[in-house]
Amino acid sequence: MVETVRRTGRDETEDERADRMWGELIQEIRVAQTGVQILFGFLLTVVFTPKYDHLAHTDQVIYIVTVVLGSCATGALIGPVSLHRLVSGRRIKPQAVRIASRLTFVGLVLLLTTMTAALLLVLRVATHDDWVPWLVTGVVAWYLTCWFGVPLWTRRRYTTM
Repeated sequence: MVETVRRTGRDETEDERADRMWGELIQEIRVAQTGVQILFGFLLTVVFTPKYDHLAHTDQVIYIVTVVLGSCATGALIGPVSLHRLVSGRRIKPQAVRIASRLTFVGLVLLLTTMTAALLLVLRVATHDDWVPWLVTGVVAWYLTCWFGVPLWTRRRYTTM
C-alpha cells in the first residue's frame, strides 16, 4: 500500500519566505496604492471648483475629513515602499515584511473610510435624500464583506492555523 504524504507547507528558509511574502505584498499594495492615489487626486481638485463654495457646512466638513483620510491612506500604503528602501540590505526582511503588512492593513482600513466618506459626500450632494445613510451603510457592509469577511472566512475554513 502506497502512503501519500500531504505537504503542509513550503520547503523554504525564513529568508526565502520573507522574499516571497515581500513580493506578494508589493503586488497587493500596487493595486490599493493606485486606487487611493487616483481617489486622492480627484479629492484634491474638488475644493477648486465653483460648487465647493456653495456646499453646506456639513458637506464641507465631510469633504475635509475625506481629504485627510485619503492623505493618511496614501501615506500608509506608500509607507512599505519607504520602509523597504530604508532598511534594504540590513538583513531584517522578515521583520520588515511584518511591519509593511501592518502598514498595508492600516492603509486598507483608511482606504475603506476614505471611500465611505467620499461616497457619503457625493450622495449627499447629488440627492439630498434621507436614504443616503442607508445606501452608504449597505455599500460599507459590501466592502467589509469583500475585504475582510470573505478573506477571514476563507482563512478559517481552509487553514488549520
